[in-house]
Amino acid sequence: MAKKRFDSESFRDDHNHLIIVTGMSGAGRSRALSALEDFGYFCVDNIPPAMIEQIAALALLPDSKMRRIAVACDIRGGDFFDDFLSELDEESLQEFNPFLLFLEASDAVLVNRFKETRRLHPLEDARHSLTEAIEAERELLAPIKERADVIIDTSELRASELRARIQTEFSESSMADALSVTISSFGFKYGVPVDADIVFDVRFLPNPYYDPALKPLSGLDGAVSDYVLSRPETKEFLDKWEPLLKTVLPRYLCEGKLHLSIALGCTGGRHRSVALACESARFLESCGYRVSVAHRDLDKDSNH
Repeated sequence: MAKKRFDSESFRDDHNHLIIVTGMSGAGRSRALSALEDFGYFCVDNIPPAMIEQIAALALLPDSKMRRIAVACDIRGGDFFDDFLSELDEESLQEFNPFLLFLEASDAVLVNRFKETRRLHPLEDARHSLTEAIEAERELLAPIKERADVIIDTSELRASELRARIQTEFSESSMADALSVTISSFGFKYGVPVDADIVFDVRFLPNPYYDPALKPLSGLDGAVSDYVLSRPETKEFLDKWEPLLKTVLPRYLCEGKLHLSIALGCTGGRHRSVALACESARFLESCGYRVSVAHRDLDKDSNH
C-alpha cells in the first residue's frame, strides 16, 4: 500500500484524522503522544489494536468533538499486537484516513535509555537479555515499519527536537499559532512578577511622569503613548527588541513551552511599561501569535 502524505490543510475542512503511533520500546512514543495531545489530539496510550476501531466509532457519534485522534500501540499488547496490520485496514477506520507513525532508535541508544531509566524491556526476562529483547522486537516490528507512513529515528533527537518534528509533521498550527503569549506591564516599586519568563526593564527611557500634562494619564492614553514611542531612544530599542522577540519565541516553542509570559517594567507600571507592552503586543500579533495584554499596576497609584 502506498504511503500517505499527511495534509494539514485538511484540518480546515473538519476532516477526521487518526494517527497511530508505534515503534521500538524506548524510542519516544510517550513523548510523541504528549506532543500530539498538546497540538489538539485526543490521545490514548498503550491500547490493543482491536480497540482502535472502537475509539474511532465513538469519534463518529453525532455529538462527538473528537476529530483528531492519536493512539499508541506497542508490543506490550502481547498477542493482541499480532493483529495490528489487519486492524489498520479495517473499513471503519478509513473515514479517519489512518496514518502510521513509527519511532525507532539505534540499538546502542535504546540500551542506554533502558539502563538510565532502570526499566525492563517488554521482551526482557530471565532467558533474554536486553540486547536480545531489542533484537527480537526489531524483527517483530519489521513488517509494521515497512508499512509506516512516517519513520522518525530519535537516536540523536532531544525531547524538544522530537516535539518540533511532530509539530512539523502533524500539527495544523503554525509555530506562532501554537504559542500563546501574555505581555504585561508592571512597576518595579511593587515588585517583579514571579511568574514571568522574560522580564525587561524599560526605566532607561524618558519618563512621562515628569511632564505635568502627562503625569495623571497612563500609557493607554494616546498622548503618553506618543510621547514614549516617538522618542529616538524608544525607536532604537524597538529596532532591536522586536527582532529579538521574533528570534527567541519559536525557540521557546521548540523547547516545549506553549505559553510565554513577558513582563515589561518601569518605575510605577503606569506610563512607559504600559505603552511598550501594548506596542510589543501589536508587533507579536502581526507575526501571528495569540497575545493577551495585562497591566498589573496600572491603577495602583496614579501619583507615583
